[in-house]
Amino acid sequence: MPRLLCVFTLGYHISSSRFFLIAQLFQGDRNIVFIFPGSISTFFNSFVTCSLLGKKKKKEKLFKVKVPQVDSGLDMIIMAPVLLILLGATEILQADLLPDDKISLLPPVNFTIKVTGLAQVLLRWEPNPDQEQRNVNLEYQVKINAPKEDDYETRITESKCVTILHKGFSASVRTILQNDHSLLASSWASAELHAPPGSPGTSVVNLTCTTNTTADNYSHLRPYQVSLHCTWLVGTDAPEDTQYFLYYRYGSWTEECQEYSKDSMGRNIACWFPRTFIHSRGRDWLAVLVNGSSKHSAIKPFDQLFALHAIDQINPPLNVTAEIKGTRLSIQWEKPVSAFPIHCFDYEVKIHNARNGYLQIEKMMTNAFISIIDDLSKYDVQVRAAVSSMCREAGLWSEWSQPIYVGKDEHKPLRQWFLIVLMATICFILLILLLICRICHLWIKLFPPIPAPKSNIKDLFVTANYEKAGSVETEIEVISYIEKPGVETLEDSVF
Repeated sequence: MPRLLCVFTLGYHISSSRFFLIAQLFQGDRNIVFIFPGSISTFFNSFVTCSLLGKKKKKEKLFKVKVPQVDSGLDMIIMAPVLLILLGATEILQADLLPDDKISLLPPVNFTIKVTGLAQVLLRWEPNPDQEQRNVNLEYQVKINAPKEDDYETRITESKCVTILHKGFSASVRTILQNDHSLLASSWASAELHAPPGSPGTSVVNLTCTTNTTADNYSHLRPYQVSLHCTWLVGTDAPEDTQYFLYYRYGSWTEECQEYSKDSMGRNIACWFPRTFIHSRGRDWLAVLVNGSSKHSAIKPFDQLFALHAIDQINPPLNVTAEIKGTRLSIQWEKPVSAFPIHCFDYEVKIHNARNGYLQIEKMMTNAFISIIDDLSKYDVQVRAAVSSMCREAGLWSEWSQPIYVGKDEHKPLRQWFLIVLMATICFILLILLLICRICHLWIKLFPPIPAPKSNIKDLFVTANYEKAGSVETEIEVISYIEKPGVETLEDSVF
């Protein structure tokens, strides 16, 4: 049902100094015009006239509301009850324009589900031929029941759905009519797609895929190529002679794998596509299917959907350079090999101080970075990249670039370090021994002092000569002492 639209215009008549109000109501191809004049000197009374214009003459109505003449100062006060009258007329006209009886909605017919590609189905139906035709816009509500619940609305009679199919698929559709007050709906029409046959536990598990972009120097139309690598594990209940095969679909392109890696029993467990039809900047889902065959059992297929931003392995930045000038470390690099332009990347810079082990990681959007460092240390620098959320959804970071080493190497030779450690150890031991000796008086105990003689050296010599003279009678020793200042001389005479 078309909505009711009201447009109000307030005017002022200069010659008569009066206000007047014009209101228009629009609904579909009909419109309603209201004119609310103020007092005019040549008339005692004025009327509010409402005329309904449209295709149907029987819908024309005339409303007259008498408005007494008042002074110009009260014109605006008159407008308040007039607006109330207008709102009441609007409700009457809205009810008059609604259908006289409630419409009955019938469900769609010939609802079918058709597989049109890997992990892709087409839902199609037709309007019910017995549906009453009126001047209304019918819509359809589609509800996905399995494998994952979802619902949406559409005006057309077909819908494409991208979803996994190894668990089966079922959906329903119904006719709906919406207006400002309520939602009218028919009953549901349903269809189902059964799960493919196969023994439980025979399908692959842990299916993972990654993409990578490489430069193609031989093609000007597609300067970048995207490779695809997928791995999986053999099903727990799969027979020994099971062989698996992988397919992928991107957009309308479907390919079968030609390069497999095998386990010890010769079963395919990985696949490699060096070139694909995948667009690295695309936003479509990547559908991957792995089915199999065996002489002993039916192998259940397995399909999975991958978002490109979640599996795209970005290349590391190129041409990373680092230079030290004084205490400034300048790092520069180029964007990775990718179809995305230079402004679509975020970067992380990792700076490792080899001297003290300090690790610094900075995030930025430019391809250059300057840091203040200790110019006596040696550093190794690495950079990695990721596609910015401005260009697509956030995804994986690249691997770190190869380390770049800058700065001075302050490591001393091993022999020099050994001598330094040895000397420090000896000094430490001597210091400990001195402290022990001082505290425990060990030095006095080990080296006691020698007592001093009781007489001087003169008495010692006199005593010696006296003893010698007493023992030898035939000899007479005369001892003479000549003392001079600062000089002492000993003379012996033997008779």
